[in-house]
Amino acid sequence: MPELSTAAPGAVKTATGGQILSVKNLEAWYGESHILHGINFDVNAGEVVTLLGRNGAGKTTTLKSIMGMIGKRTGSVRFNSEELIRTTSDRIARLGVAFCPEERGIFASLDVRENLLLPPVVRAGGLTLDQIFDLFPNLKERLASQGTKLSGGEQQMLAIARILRTGASFLMLDEPTEGLAPVIIQQIGHTIARLKREGFTILLVEQNFRFASTVADRYYIVEHGKVIDGFANSELSANMDKLHTYLGV
Repeated sequence: MPELSTAAPGAVKTATGGQILSVKNLEAWYGESHILHGINFDVNAGEVVTLLGRNGAGKTTTLKSIMGMIGKRTGSVRFNSEELIRTTSDRIARLGVAFCPEERGIFASLDVRENLLLPPVVRAGGLTLDQIFDLFPNLKERLASQGTKLSGGEQQMLAIARILRTGASFLMLDEPTEGLAPVIIQQIGHTIARLKREGFTILLVEQNFRFASTVADRYYIVEHGKVIDGFANSELSANMDKLHTYLGV
């Protein structure tokens, strides 16, 4: 991919800097259902960190809890040393955190341009439309198309593009490759790698381990609402037997 014309001013420019997110003893509930049972992990500035685990392990709930989208949660979530556990989602967004859900949330009644411009810019440093079209040229060609008439891959691009406009520098992507063709998965991987080079920090939820292994710096394994293991990408070969057990890969 060609380099972006200008770097995002709000992004952290260190390759892998100090700790930007610290999650300690995070518990969360949906109604009476206790989903997270003491999640612990951290993310450093400039990293791509992946949460791996089977369906129902608590990965998506972890992202939603960080974003303040879960009604009942306890423990500690610190972003740039600011405690978020009692902070509302709109305030968290203004700190530079963004969440891209698995279901993408594309509005059928809006065209691509309207979907792209819908989220407000909540913080300085968001990508311009020209920078977004440099990342995702398909979107520029489809601006007048109904959002839900796009292919699955184009909808995923649109979902990611929307949060890049907001000024967020910490991106949480939930299953961005779900249901996509291999060529589109490869393109999403190139995009994540490029965003990392531009200074973004990314927390990724994935079941597709083979994809995750092409972009991640570190991994945490989530099972039954807890982090049960973690290792760096450099330790991947030594941990493959455990991954087979955890994930069936």
